[in-house]
This record gives sequence, C-alpha cells and structure tokens, in this order.
Amino acid sequence: MIAVVVSSANRCYYCQVAHGQAVRELSGDPALGELLVMNYRAAALTPRQRAMLDFAHKLTVTPAAVVDEDRAALRNAGFDDRSIWDIASVTAFFNLSNRMATAVDMMPNLEYHAKSR
Repeated sequence: MIAVVVSSANRCYYCQVAHGQAVRELSGDPALGELLVMNYRAAALTPRQRAMLDFAHKLTVTPAAVVDEDRAALRNAGFDDRSIWDIASVTAFFNLSNRMATAVDMMPNLEYHAKSR
C-alpha cells in the first residue's frame, strides 16, 4: 500500500501499475489497487492504514514538513518507534525506486494490467 501511494504521488507509471497489481493480489480486492493509485483517501481503510499512508504521502511530497505531530499520529494509531522506522524505510525505498524507474523509462509488463481482477 505504501509503494502504491508513494508511486502515485511521484507519478511513476511503472510502479503504479506493478504495485497496484500487488495490492490487488495480496488484498483480494480488485478495486483497491486503483483506489490507492487514484486517491488513497477515497479507499475504505482502517484508521491505522490511513495514518500510515498519510505519513508516507507527506514524507514523499513534503518531507521537510514532517514534524513531531506526524509521528504522534502514527503512535496514536498503534505504531511503535520500530514500526515508524519501517514505514519511513519503505517510503524512502519506493521513492528511490520510483526515481530509478522514471529515469530509465521503465514500462510495466502487459500482464500486470489484467492480473488479480
């Protein structure tokens, strides 16, 4: 889910398609991948998932604006310091991979578009 939200914010086509398909497959929900690509705020998420994705989105789009209140929101949703580190690490990794995929104009395999629907 983090990979899709980060990829959407970065407009990384390859990653939106590939990771959106992974969300469809892992969740068993054929619409969830697209919801996360288009507007994760429109998806029916748990408060914990919403807090995680809000943090990942903010860390992607406006990293200098992340403040103690953002980490407190994660703690209030049940994440401990280790989990916050993990969320940030996954967010950072997919920001890197988005930039690499964009730099080399990586295109998704055609089968990703139809899988897990």
